[in-house]
Amino acid sequence: MESFVKKISVFFILLTSGVAFAQGTLAEYKKAIALDSLFRNKVTNSPSTFHWLENNLLWYVNNTAEGKEYLWVDPTKKMQAKCFDHEVLAKLLSEEFDQDVDPKNIEISELEFDTDLSELKFIFDKARVSYRPNANKLTVIEASVEDRSRNRGYWGSRFDETKNPPVVSPDSSQTAFIKNSNLYIKDNKTEEETQLSYDGAPGFFYSTYIKWSPDGKKIMAYKVRPGDDRKIYFVESSPKDQFQPKLQSRDYLKPGDELPFKSPQLFLIDAQKHIPIPTDEFSHQFGLNNIEWREDSRAFTFEYNQRGHQAYKVIEVDASTGNLKVLVNETSDTFIDYSSKKYRYDVADGKEIIWTSERDGWNHIYLYDGQTGKVKKQLTSGKWVVRKVLHVDEENREVYFTASGMDKGQDPYFLHYCKVDFNGNNFTRFTKENGNHKVTFSNDYAYYVDQYSRVDAPPITLLKSSKNAKTVMELQKADHSALLEEGWIAPEVFTTKGRDGVTDIWGVIIRPTTFDPNKTYPVIEYIYAGPHSSFVPKDFRSYYWSMSSLAELGFIVVQIDGMGTSNRSKAFHDVCWQNLKDGGFPDRKLWIKEAAKKYPYMDADNVGIFGTSAGGQNAAAALVFNSDFYDVAVSSCGCHDNRMDKIWWNEQFMGYPIGPHYAECSNVENADQMGGDLMLILGEVDDNVDPASTMQFANALIKANKDFELVTIPGMGHSSGGDFGERKRKDFFVKHLMDVEPPSWEEIYD
Repeated sequence: MESFVKKISVFFILLTSGVAFAQGTLAEYKKAIALDSLFRNKVTNSPSTFHWLENNLLWYVNNTAEGKEYLWVDPTKKMQAKCFDHEVLAKLLSEEFDQDVDPKNIEISELEFDTDLSELKFIFDKARVSYRPNANKLTVIEASVEDRSRNRGYWGSRFDETKNPPVVSPDSSQTAFIKNSNLYIKDNKTEEETQLSYDGAPGFFYSTYIKWSPDGKKIMAYKVRPGDDRKIYFVESSPKDQFQPKLQSRDYLKPGDELPFKSPQLFLIDAQKHIPIPTDEFSHQFGLNNIEWREDSRAFTFEYNQRGHQAYKVIEVDASTGNLKVLVNETSDTFIDYSSKKYRYDVADGKEIIWTSERDGWNHIYLYDGQTGKVKKQLTSGKWVVRKVLHVDEENREVYFTASGMDKGQDPYFLHYCKVDFNGNNFTRFTKENGNHKVTFSNDYAYYVDQYSRVDAPPITLLKSSKNAKTVMELQKADHSALLEEGWIAPEVFTTKGRDGVTDIWGVIIRPTTFDPNKTYPVIEYIYAGPHSSFVPKDFRSYYWSMSSLAELGFIVVQIDGMGTSNRSKAFHDVCWQNLKDGGFPDRKLWIKEAAKKYPYMDADNVGIFGTSAGGQNAAAALVFNSDFYDVAVSSCGCHDNRMDKIWWNEQFMGYPIGPHYAECSNVENADQMGGDLMLILGEVDDNVDPASTMQFANALIKANKDFELVTIPGMGHSSGGDFGERKRKDFFVKHLMDVEPPSWEEIYD
């Protein structure tokens, strides 16, 4: 009733003031779906990839207003020029490959050349080519080469206990393999087999994960006691290759499931001796990882991640005795962010260890004595965070890394590049400019390309010297004038205090190109509060696909990083622990209210929210736990109960064992609290988040007599719903936040 009165009041105010108030119209829909193509390629001189050659020459492709331009740079001469005459090369390529090559859009890769540019080698149309500009000669060196740049897959390969092949010794004289659940070796000349273990059995078997020592005299193999065999199932209703539906399944462990137990075993080949390894130091496993031999074969090491993620160890096993030594023993009262912040580098075959830790409340770098397991030195410190270790220079005893939060006057999420020596001295900053930086070092780290931008400032690309961090030359300064001519409005960075009244909360405000400060705009928040990172954009982009198109319909769209997300202090992050329902909402609500105080055209009494995956869980939680503030939500592929989702992500932040806090954070368990208008979008073959999670939430809502909309998309996996989901999301917000009946999509695409 309050919302109805408010909207009627706004209506009469607009009538009496004579302001034309049309939002969610056919024209705005057409503009919204055209925005991507309208803004595409409207920013020039903003190269994205830089390639250093061994001789410290650099080449990159610049996107000019006329097309692609291949440039080479000589840092010592402070010189930049075209790699070749584009018209001439395009003509030669057209003749050689019998195709029309556009000189403004030549596609080549793996370019190589010397300082005199007498010969250039590159790949074009899968062929390796030599080009001699002075002789105007093009030669095909190799007709077909493998594309080494092709995508190898986001997740990479995963180890499968049952599919690894036998393992050959370093000198190729012997082969280790598993037979009848035990470890054997075979002499590759005589074919004679020798059984090394006798304690393997089907319920506690030797794995085919076998590691020979570098000297070939020892083997590390481990026994595995299998855990639970859980699968998720879903029906693909409309497969492309048959009429009838298909039942699909995936291996999918969930929080609380029994995990495999791995027990490393040591074998001395010459003595045919089996040395069992005591398991006291790693008995409560979430996982054993990164098993590696020392180069001199004196020992092997592995990493132990304790179930519950409150202890993480680096353990060394003496290869003569099997005795254990704990080199690193990381502990936390909440959780160790092993999946995002852990870094380890063994110096001089384990003499020292570079390690990252949040033990002082901020993520920093430590140097360990690799013999005693004692901390020799904390290399970085302060109320800022190391984001990623990039490179360890053993010869010069230096660590290169990225950091953020170092400058009071800057966004604390901006990435900056630094180095420090092994004594914690000679701290060097390679970047200081007010922006988010991306650096590409030369192979010898003598020079680097520094490109930085902000959401409201296009990129500047500089060539710098590592010796003094000074600019050698400006390579490019982006031009976004064509973008501005199309009506583009830069996102605004907005910050205000969070729930504690002290901590700054950062976010962005996105307005439509038709923005009129005399209108009133409903607010929509795009949310992803997954604790594994931070998510508000920091780089310049012409188009934020999840927000810009939606704003164009007549909304103000915002994105915020609340407490409980990563890349700030440990205390900031710990808000999420065993409390994912929090989602940073106390900070988000304050942020939107403060923004609306500054900008009265933002209607903080008429707020929508949407998100996908963890963001889908958050969006639904906005109406389950925060319906005092949020009115409308669209939730895509959400995990609505953390007991239903993948084990590693959920136990990382919700902990182990399963306790009442899991139910307390569940949208399903608390469905009867849901208020407002909700749409659930689900891909029927989502193998990232179990689709049953959304269906169980829907079931609980039905039982609680709650009204909602459910959109299930045939054949779709883990996503925001694709084009159809985008349509449904737009219409839902227009209908429920604007009280406007959306136009038909036939009209929109007409």
